[in-house]
Amino acid sequence: MHPAPSVILFSTLSGLGFGFLAFLGWGALHPSGWAAFFLWGLGYGLAVGGLMASTFHLGNPKNALKAFTQWRTSWLSREAWASVATLALLAPVALSSIFGLGLPPVLGQLGGLLALVTVFTTAMIYTQIKAVPRWHHWLTPVMFLSFALAGGATLSGLVWAPVLLLAVGAVLLALWRTGDGAFARAGQTMGTATGLDQLGVPSVLDPAHTAGSYLKREMIFVVGRKHAAKLRMIALALASIVPAIVLLVPLGVWGIVLAAGLHLAGALAARWLFFAEAEHVVGLYYGARG
Repeated sequence: MHPAPSVILFSTLSGLGFGFLAFLGWGALHPSGWAAFFLWGLGYGLAVGGLMASTFHLGNPKNALKAFTQWRTSWLSREAWASVATLALLAPVALSSIFGLGLPPVLGQLGGLLALVTVFTTAMIYTQIKAVPRWHHWLTPVMFLSFALAGGATLSGLVWAPVLLLAVGAVLLALWRTGDGAFARAGQTMGTATGLDQLGVPSVLDPAHTAGSYLKREMIFVVGRKHAAKLRMIALALASIVPAIVLLVPLGVWGIVLAAGLHLAGALAARWLFFAEAEHVVGLYYGARG
C-alpha cells in the first residue's frame, strides 16, 4: 500500500508519545517544576503532534470530528475517544507533577494504562483489515505496543530499556517472517477477487481503468525486494540494536537523547515498510500484487 507520510508520522509519533506518557503516569520518573513541564510537554507534544498529522491524510480534515460518532463499529473512532480520554486523565497528573499538588498516584496509573489502550486501538485499525493479510494477525498490535513501550522506556532512561529495545527487534523479525507468507496463506487469487473463481481461472485482457484512480494510487504500491531488505536492516539496527548499545554506555542524558533519536529513525523506517510491503487484495483485480 502507498506509505503516506502523514500516516507514518501519525502512527510513529503518537505511539512514542503515548508510550512515554504511560511511563510518566506510572511514576517511572519523578520530575517537578520546569523539568516536569518539559517532560510532560514532550509526551503531550509527540502524542498530539502524531494525532494532528493523521488529519492531513483526510480529503477534508474537518471530517476528523466525525470519527467520534462511530465508536460502536470503528476502531478509528475508539482510538479517537481513547486518545482524548488519556490526554484528559493525565492532564491533572501532569499539573500535579509540575506544581507539586500531590494527587493520588492511581490517576497516573489509570492514565498510563489508558495510553497503552490508545496504542492498541491504533494497531487494531490495521489488524482488522482482512483484505491486507500481512496486517491481519496478532503480531500487528504486539508490534505497535512493543514500539510504544520501548520508546517510552528509552525516553524515561530506565535501566531495562535496552531489553525492550531488543524485544522490538525480535518482534520485527517475527512480523516480517510471518508477513512474507501471509498473502499466499490467505489463498486469495484473481478468481476470488472478481468472484469468477467457480468459472475457471480469469485473466486480465485490459486494465480496469485507463487512467489513475484512488485505488491504484493508495492500494497498489510495489517496493523492490533489494530495497526492502536494506530498509529492514536499517530499521532493525536503528530501532533496536544500536540504541540498546548506546544506552549501555554511560553517556548520561545525551545517551538517552541519542538512543531515542536513533530509535525514532528506525521506527519511521519500520513503519514505512509496514505500509509499503502490505499487499491489498484489490491488487489482484488489476492483475497486480503490490
